[in-house]
Amino acid sequence: MSNGVSRRQFIASVFEAVALAALPVRSIADAKIAKTGGDEMTTLTPYLLLDGNCREAMEFYKVCFGGELIVTKVKDSPAKDHMPAFQHEKVLNARLRSSNVDISASDWLRLDRTRVCGNTACLYLSGGTCEELKLLFDKLSEGADVIDPLSQQFFGTYGALTDKFGVRWMFHSSKKT
Repeated sequence: MSNGVSRRQFIASVFEAVALAALPVRSIADAKIAKTGGDEMTTLTPYLLLDGNCREAMEFYKVCFGGELIVTKVKDSPAKDHMPAFQHEKVLNARLRSSNVDISASDWLRLDRTRVCGNTACLYLSGGTCEELKLLFDKLSEGADVIDPLSQQFFGTYGALTDKFGVRWMFHSSKKT
């Protein structure tokens, strides 16, 4: 690839990004914002990267917090065409929403990276405009390790970084630039 990213790194970033693209449709309140023409703001959600036990963990959290849980496996999404068969039973995305909790998660899908304590949870900024997302990405990039540069993908704008304090961030907007 021309920007110094290997094909393997690109494919790996697509896998992670596809997980984000598979997030369930927004809530009725969010739909009302869109219907009335209001601007959707960028939201912050904890995102957990689990070791093959995402469904079990999210079902446990549902028992603890209540709410609605939506789970999508790789095999039930367009990502299946881009991922090896042995990963098709893994959870591509899970989202638990209740009146007081909104948690997203997936199984670890990055073949080019090792799952270690410290890179299994991140803060997920989503929605809003591409300009707003870029501004936040640029600010948080100061002194950061940019894992996936903010770029246009087939599912929208996506990027990821670990900031100078060691906190992992993922960015996503379904809107095209």
